[in-house]
Amino acid sequence: MLRIAMISYHTCPLATLGGKDTGGMNVYVRELTRQLGQMGIHVDVFTRSQDDHVPHVLHELGYGNRVVHVPAGPEHPVPKEELADYIPQFVEGIKYFACEKGIEYDVIHSHYWMSGIAAAALSDAWGGTPIVHMFHTLGEMKNRIARTDEEREGEYRIEGERQVLRRVDRVIASTIAEVTQLRFLYKANASKLVVIPPGVDVSHFYPIPADEAKMYVGLKPEDRMVLFVGRIEPLKGLDTLIEAMSNLQLEEKQRVHLAIIGGDPAASPREMSGEMARLQKLCDDLSVGQTVVFLGKRDQDKLPYYYSAAELVVMPSHYESFGMVALEAMASGTPVIASEVGGLAYLVKDGETGFTIPDQEPDTLCEKISWLLNDHELHASMSQRAVEYAQDYAWEKIAEQIVGVYNGLVKNPKL
Repeated sequence: MLRIAMISYHTCPLATLGGKDTGGMNVYVRELTRQLGQMGIHVDVFTRSQDDHVPHVLHELGYGNRVVHVPAGPEHPVPKEELADYIPQFVEGIKYFACEKGIEYDVIHSHYWMSGIAAAALSDAWGGTPIVHMFHTLGEMKNRIARTDEEREGEYRIEGERQVLRRVDRVIASTIAEVTQLRFLYKANASKLVVIPPGVDVSHFYPIPADEAKMYVGLKPEDRMVLFVGRIEPLKGLDTLIEAMSNLQLEEKQRVHLAIIGGDPAASPREMSGEMARLQKLCDDLSVGQTVVFLGKRDQDKLPYYYSAAELVVMPSHYESFGMVALEAMASGTPVIASEVGGLAYLVKDGETGFTIPDQEPDTLCEKISWLLNDHELHASMSQRAVEYAQDYAWEKIAEQIVGVYNGLVKNPKL
């Protein structure tokens, strides 16, 4: 039986979605771990302990697999720029756990660059255990679309990513776009790169009858909702969507609501994120306060109801390495309108499962939203195609490809 040390240093796969550092990566680690367990593969997920009230070892992913919260630095959330300081302590905690349990891992699978730094130290300590790495997002790409100094990633991250690329044995990229970015911006060794997209749990995300989904989320049968799901940060492009909804309000006879899942809209002014405050002010300035609803975080178990209750899901991002929300929405039978950037340009089939459009164009976005809301035949055909298309990304199929990478390294670690 393969034994995998899964490293998710800065964020726990069990965290509620929509928080500052919780999103697609959390879902990815959690669902991959579950699927590997189902295939008879033992996985221990190691993450930094951020709450001293949470037991350090949890068995919430089933199949004997564990989530291990390793104390490293203060047991509460700390700024990302400080997190790197606690990686050595984190590594020592993992080494102690493995020694105490008498377990040797066949492969280390790390997520995000800080986990890759930890993986390198563990591999050295364990005599060269092969490392499979996923970046999920790239600092160089975030800096390319940053509009302010606050949005820019520090040089420590870029250098950290380069260091990880030099050290690991394989890098799993979500799309050919990510491969191009790694080759062009980081001069990555092509022989280390393999393209395997993230998966979706099609037993969890599937079409729920709209009337039942609407009743669950508190809508009337005649209510119409556009949905956004994700972190509240500038690169997600929510201002473009809010402007598009303002334009739509002038066009549509029937009010259409925009529901935004993510962030903490009820935080005090002192604790509220700058982006949340900016977006709420934008809603006031555009007089769409009655139309746009900030719902805050939502548990993954409730998301299928929101997807199925929505007419469509919009992802107006300036950068998205893949876009798991789009995949979940499509599996739920909900068409997606997405910016033609990064992974979204590959994932959403323009004119078939939704639309791809240039980012930061609220007029174009408004036009596409209006088209989908009013052309019922087009909406129905896109919905059906979206469900069919998502089946190719079922976790069973994706996990098999990842296990193929693991096996290749275990049998031929020098290749």
